[in-house]
Amino acid sequence: MKFLKAAAVLAVSALAMPLISHARDLTVGLAASTTSMDPQFYVVGPNSAMARNIFDGLVNQDEKQRLQPALALSWKTIDDTTWEFKLRPNVKFHDGSDFTADDVVASIKRVPLASKNSPSSFAAYVKAITEVTAVDPLTVRIKTDGPTPLLLNNLSRIAILPGKMRDTTTEEMNSGKGVIGTGPFKFVSWTPDDNVVLARNDAYWGEKAAWDKVTFKIFKNSSARVAAMLAGDVDMIESIPTADTRRLQASDQLKVVNVAGNRIMYLHMDQAREVSPFAKGPDGKNPLLKPEVRRALSLSINREALVDRIMDGQGVPAGQLVPEGYFGYDPAIKVDPYDPNKAKELLAKAGYPNGFSLTFHASNDRYPNDSKVAQAIGQFFSRIGIKTEVATLPGSVYFTRASNLEFSFIMGGAAVETGEASGVLGPILETFGDKAGQGNRGRYSNPEFDKALGEARSTLDDGKREELLRKATEIAMNDLGVIPIFYLANTWAVKKDLSYPGRSDGYTLPYYVKPN
Repeated sequence: MKFLKAAAVLAVSALAMPLISHARDLTVGLAASTTSMDPQFYVVGPNSAMARNIFDGLVNQDEKQRLQPALALSWKTIDDTTWEFKLRPNVKFHDGSDFTADDVVASIKRVPLASKNSPSSFAAYVKAITEVTAVDPLTVRIKTDGPTPLLLNNLSRIAILPGKMRDTTTEEMNSGKGVIGTGPFKFVSWTPDDNVVLARNDAYWGEKAAWDKVTFKIFKNSSARVAAMLAGDVDMIESIPTADTRRLQASDQLKVVNVAGNRIMYLHMDQAREVSPFAKGPDGKNPLLKPEVRRALSLSINREALVDRIMDGQGVPAGQLVPEGYFGYDPAIKVDPYDPNKAKELLAKAGYPNGFSLTFHASNDRYPNDSKVAQAIGQFFSRIGIKTEVATLPGSVYFTRASNLEFSFIMGGAAVETGEASGVLGPILETFGDKAGQGNRGRYSNPEFDKALGEARSTLDDGKREELLRKATEIAMNDLGVIPIFYLANTWAVKKDLSYPGRSDGYTLPYYVKPN
């Protein structure tokens, strides 16, 4: 892999904020609270989004999760297990100290410390790294335990801190000590479940942000968040409730931003047990084991109606697990059409002309309109002759029981955190094991799928790796290891004198909010 040319670096500058001569303050309404100011502690959306305002990685992800140079200007592979990074010169941390290769080494080595007691740690993103070395002040070499084509994707999740903070604990950072990065904003204060205040970093290596100060206010109650926007108490909000989308759009003082997100909503089916607790044919056996039945279920779902009527347009019908434009997306795979007659034919072919009994379990407080979506899908199933009951539960109960395989047919959601297909194919569809398929609650298993995915993970050549990911996707979607439903949309409302491009990862980043 050759060094990136200067044009790639200039592309980052083109995405950056222009310098605004008359800066002002910005107030943002968030839907969820940051739970830690340690950017290496907990892999969860609200924390990762907040960290991006303060910290950079060696590479960052753009609004479509494509990789862009950040603290590393360029990189190359020395051999299959050695990467070399050339670092951006003249970068300062918020405390005025110089950024060097030693800071990269210390930041990567700090991840195990930050992972202690983490609900979901960053350790997975550095587990392949066996050695990280500062060759000179602006050169870093990283060795891995094997070919690691996703090293750049993984490193985009690792915040770079000053080397002197290598032993700083999460508790210390949560107290405000050492929240020091190289990002466009500096940390000022954090009041858990209430607000975060940031100030512009005038020494930022990119173009300066438009805002002197940014105040994030937490509105966990969706109605309160919308009310604050309508009252002018905030300049923008994220995560618009579907029921309020049209009301906000109707305001001549506001604009609504709606972009396809990286979270896929899907259906998981018991594909491992001949007798399943909540899916029974006339013979008492599990009908979901038959591919014709799974295809019939998919064809019975009117995805367009779900998006338009239940989600108020906040979604995109899906036929695979990553949206168009993502690495590994297969344009040859189409969304299953709504065809209840064909679905009935397939049920009869599978030996169920009169359907079978099914209880469909779903969460009722985890995803937008999850209970309503589940009820609508249950009605679609009933229309093709499947005797369907829908049971929804709070997420705190539902996901534990689903992971314990207490159900037969469930709905879930998964975000493409790495920006490419293996990041969701592996957790959901890879054969379940100690180190694989941890989100595979249907216990789908296909050796050919596992083989293609495994080869992709060890293939450095981008073209060959994408072919393998598409092959794995084709296998899984032909089998319907899961049934994709739709990608959730990400939404924001902003005052009409502002603009925000939106992001597929749903992050709210004031650096990209521009005054018109």
